[in-house]
Amino acid sequence: MESHSHSLLEFIPWSQTADHNVAVLTDTSDYYRYFDATAQAEFLFDCVAYTLTNIIPQEVAYLQQYNAMKSWLDEQFQMSDKLVALLIRFLGQSQEGVLSKRARENEFALFSEEEVQQIEQRYALYFTEP
Repeated sequence: MESHSHSLLEFIPWSQTADHNVAVLTDTSDYYRYFDATAQAEFLFDCVAYTLTNIIPQEVAYLQQYNAMKSWLDEQFQMSDKLVALLIRFLGQSQEGVLSKRARENEFALFSEEEVQQIEQRYALYFTEP
């Protein structure tokens, strides 16, 4: 709208009101009734197409990976949903998909070194792109 309206401003007679607003002095409805919104429609189409072809498939893939990892963790360790979410988030924050030393010593201190390695390997299996 701004790109359309800005070019019309010099053709519309107006005056300033006492409260510093704008009073339009003529009927301007014809300027806006049938304006060309092709650029806006094309932009909206591109946004929707990008969402349908990229964002939604990525989100679905992540949810499938997350659910597979959660199911495996539930079978192996019977963890709470909150702890599973925290573990997956920590693994995802690492470039290599490994738990930081701080996480191993604090939130996940109950896991043995072997269990941590199993979890990291399983995370790599589910979350590494083919």
